[in-house]
Amino acid sequence: MSTTQSDRLRGLLEPLVAAKGLDLEEIELSRAGKRRMLRIIVDSDEGVELDACAELSREVSDALDESEAMGEDEYVLEVSSPGADRPLTEHRHYVRAIGRLVKFQLSDGEETVARVLDVDDEGLDLEIPGVKGRKATARRITFTDIAKARVEIEFNRKDKKEEEA
Repeated sequence: MSTTQSDRLRGLLEPLVAAKGLDLEEIELSRAGKRRMLRIIVDSDEGVELDACAELSREVSDALDESEAMGEDEYVLEVSSPGADRPLTEHRHYVRAIGRLVKFQLSDGEETVARVLDVDDEGLDLEIPGVKGRKATARRITFTDIAKARVEIEFNRKDKKEEEA
């Protein structure tokens, strides 16, 4: 997508998304046969419910129909939340991952899996799970040390509400 079109779309969509209390994470425009596919990814600290995506989709569709941002060609609009395997790239992504297990690839090539305990402006406090009966260890990494990070899916993890009960 051209920078100008991307900027126009972002300028049009960000206020609509923000009005719903959501963050505009990504805008993707691609070809799907003869039509174009416009995919808008939104998120929030509380996550995004299906009803919120549907409502936002209607509003975005109306706004796009009223504007020249998509031109005259047909397009398919998809509004969704990011998948569980989305890379962590923004500070807010790490804050949302507090309490979750994350796989880190560090700048020096090291890979580690750790639970995010806290996030501040410089980096993260982590707990590296113990292996074979060993105790978990604490570790601090800075954002500049992180090359890639992605939440690990845990099928047997207790929910925070279950732990408090």
